[in-house]
Amino acid sequence: MAISGVGQNFYQNNMETKRNTKNVNSTDKFALEKTGSTQELSEAEEMELFKKEFYEDLSKVTNHRTVSNAAVNISEAAFKAMKEDPQYREKVLSLIQRDWGDSYAPRNCSVLITVGATLSEYRADSWPVGYDSEFDMRSQNSFYKRTSEKKDKQKELLEEYLEKRAQANRRQQGLLDEKVAKAEQERSRLEKAWTSSKQMAAASSAYESNMMTETVVSGDSMLG
Repeated sequence: MAISGVGQNFYQNNMETKRNTKNVNSTDKFALEKTGSTQELSEAEEMELFKKEFYEDLSKVTNHRTVSNAAVNISEAAFKAMKEDPQYREKVLSLIQRDWGDSYAPRNCSVLITVGATLSEYRADSWPVGYDSEFDMRSQNSFYKRTSEKKDKQKELLEEYLEKRAQANRRQQGLLDEKVAKAEQERSRLEKAWTSSKQMAAASSAYESNMMTETVVSGDSMLG
């Protein structure tokens, strides 16, 4: 499944900040350490790290085969609550594993998870594949999203292969039918030729027999 989400871009700003920090001299670093902004940057970095680790945990959650597309929307308040309460974090992961691992038979579905600051704000919505415009709209800016694009491509390639094989089989069957038809025509021609030859032989034999009979009768008449 193809994986995307705003979580993949969480570290770009952080990496840029680190590169900029390397460019300042020791005096500037000392000055920064004397300001309150250093503590704010540290908290931001901690949150970025927390989000990255949570993103990696989500990527390990497996879907049930009936879940074709899956996404998670997480509010900033939810991230803060999970960071401050590890038990809440584990409970949210457990719920996501439950809902993505559940069977949605008899039809494949897209499942969108919404996570808030409390368990009462957690919800899982699903839509049948092919009728999930709501999922597409609500999952556009999801923290984490995986889709069945790769699976659909493989299905498309398989269908293309099967169609080509069916066409080849039809061509082969057509050639076979043509050979059978030609063989039948040749058999019919030979049978007709043999029948005609047999009729001609019978007619010739009858003619010769008739001629011999007439000759004998004519000879008897002359003798008489």
